Amino acid sequence: MKDSVPDPARREPPRAARLRPADVVRLGGTGLRTRPLRVFLSALGIAIGVAAMIAVVGISGSGQAEVDRRLDALGTNLLRVAPGESLAGEKAELPYEAVSMIRRIPPVRQVAATGATDAHVYRNERIAIGRTGSLTVLAAGRGLLPAVGGQVRRGRWLDSATGEYPAVVLGATAARRLDVYTPGTRLWLGGRWFSLIGVLDPVPLAPELDSAALVGWSAARTYLRFEGHPSTVYVRAQDSEVTAVRAVLPATAHPENPGEVRISRPSDALAAREATESALTGLLLGLGGVALLVGGVGVGNTMVISVLERRGEIGLRRALGATRGQIRTQFVTESLLLSLIGGLAGTVLGTLITAGYALSRDWPTVVPAWASMAGVAATLLIGVIAGLYPAVRASRLAPTEALAGT
Repeated sequence: MKDSVPDPARREPPRAARLRPADVVRLGGTGLRTRPLRVFLSALGIAIGVAAMIAVVGISGSGQAEVDRRLDALGTNLLRVAPGESLAGEKAELPYEAVSMIRRIPPVRQVAATGATDAHVYRNERIAIGRTGSLTVLAAGRGLLPAVGGQVRRGRWLDSATGEYPAVVLGATAARRLDVYTPGTRLWLGGRWFSLIGVLDPVPLAPELDSAALVGWSAARTYLRFEGHPSTVYVRAQDSEVTAVRAVLPATAHPENPGEVRISRPSDALAAREATESALTGLLLGLGGVALLVGGVGVGNTMVISVLERRGEIGLRRALGATRGQIRTQFVTESLLLSLIGGLAGTVLGTLITAGYALSRDWPTVVPAWASMAGVAATLLIGVIAGLYPAVRASRLAPTEALAGT
């Protein structure tokens, strides 16, 4: 029996070796390691875009967390009562009894008032009249500071003793403009000397107090010819009854003309500022997206040049049996790795920028997890898109064509 001789025509072509995922990653990394400077510059474009987006989201989130922290500490149950305009278009006045009448509302817990005066405060008597620095002088009730959630930075607040005599407390902005911080310093106020007894911290829920010099209610009537009409009344109510109290405040504060009373909620101003910052965040995110797109174009350009420079390598691999699919996978993987390096570096950089800015403002650092995940996912998507065309172009090179071009 003769041995059968295999027919060369029937011999099966050799199969291409299968590449494991680790092999694919190693091949993609090899192309990056051979051109470190180009890889660094391309990844830098991606990193800048991702860092910009994460920093914008992180700083916005940190600012929102700070607003929420302030509102939790200061409360959202503060209402502000102020006179509006009369039917004749003139500025209205609250009655003398407005504070005592508001205090009778059952859900009201704290009531305090300030009254505007015509006096001005100066560093000394030699300052020219009119150079007021936009500072106001207000008569203040003793319960004002706890009602608005204010704090004394230096010295003390007005009490039953100091409220009767020429003593003054400066808001944070007023102290800075006058460059006066030390209790005991004399200030020229309303044509006579007043003694500084305290300086306040900024008051978020009543920023008008920051640029004011505050004197006792009785002292204002005695030394500043203050008539006694409250110009602003601050009302603290039960959290669950704020809406109900707000509805009855106009008629309670000014029964004869409730339409001449304006009611506001200071915490709404903080929320509105947060909404404004959110709109700005959207704009900055768009700019970060443009930077990320530019980085993606840089990655695509790098990959196209890489294909042109590595025609010999592509031809050799094709001659050794590599399939078109393996060539495509190699270059797409290389593009993905390049984008991933930039994305991870951008995530770290954006987080550091957010942390540094938050620490400088004494804010809590908040970087949403979804922002980091979205940044990395966006870079992977850009890596696939940027590397797809060069990978297809490389896979279409015939072995002889690729080797002939070397």
